[in-house]
Amino acid sequence: MSDQNALLIEEILTLKKNRKAVILAHNYQIDEVQEIADVTGDSLELARAGRDTDCETIVLCGVLFMAESAAILSPDKTVLLPEPDAVCPMADMIEVDRKRKVWKKFPGYEKQPEFVLSHEFTLRDMKDKYPGAPVVAYVNTPAAVKAESDICCTSANVISVVESLPDETVICIPDKNLSMWAQKNSKKRIISWDGFCHVHDRVTVHDVQSARKVYPNAELLAHPECRIEILEIADKVTSTSGMLKYVKTSASGEFIVGTERGLLYRLRKENPGKLFHALREDMLCPNMKRTTLESILHALRNMEQVITVPEDISVRAKKALDRMVGIK
Repeated sequence: MSDQNALLIEEILTLKKNRKAVILAHNYQIDEVQEIADVTGDSLELARAGRDTDCETIVLCGVLFMAESAAILSPDKTVLLPEPDAVCPMADMIEVDRKRKVWKKFPGYEKQPEFVLSHEFTLRDMKDKYPGAPVVAYVNTPAAVKAESDICCTSANVISVVESLPDETVICIPDKNLSMWAQKNSKKRIISWDGFCHVHDRVTVHDVQSARKVYPNAELLAHPECRIEILEIADKVTSTSGMLKYVKTSASGEFIVGTERGLLYRLRKENPGKLFHALREDMLCPNMKRTTLESILHALRNMEQVITVPEDISVRAKKALDRMVGIK
């Protein structure tokens, strides 16, 4: 650790104590940020931690939708987003009212006749077209979209959420790959939005084949935001938290990791006797890498970049989040 970082961390820890703050960091954050976090985890873990931790201030090291969720679940706490321009491109692919850009449909979906792909409507248009179908909103959505939904989900619990609903037709937004994974594991009819995560969606079968040639003894772990053809040939499909749990009990000592490279820090730290390789070297989310020690210090020092959600949206969005958090 450099002397500069040591000084930054010292001041951060002092301010954290004075502000009665907790630092929450997503698994995709840079190493230095993960190292000083009180809780590191996926979206569901951070949502629960923010709600359950006895604190006055939450420093959310992630992207905007995560900070919004923390603000919704913890209305009496101050939520700080050190980098206010850290957004999720996939979350911006869906809107409640305004027409959006039509995103290109990738090949392969025409082979799934029970999988309906919508890419021209607003969320309200979709609800009008499929009246009565409950909306399952991935947490990677703006607060206003959550407010228009029935229940939220994460990549860790999407199947459980879908199966918890009594309806035979379910709308899942906005990630088409996550929706197709849910469809593969459910007899329900999934109506999907045409969104995607640019980090995971870029992975191809050729990438998997190439990685397996280089690391023939490694297990392939794939995040369910990857395309369905990747998930079908992976050794294990699971969320970031699922990957962390799985590798600890797996007999394998080597893994190809099919998710954002930030997870490699925790995987290597918690499993020093095992080897981990990125499926693609460019599996990086620039927005997740925005947060730095300097920006955390600035946020705590000045209590700036406070994230709030209008009450009319917050109340409705909280119902969807609460229903998600209540599912085991």
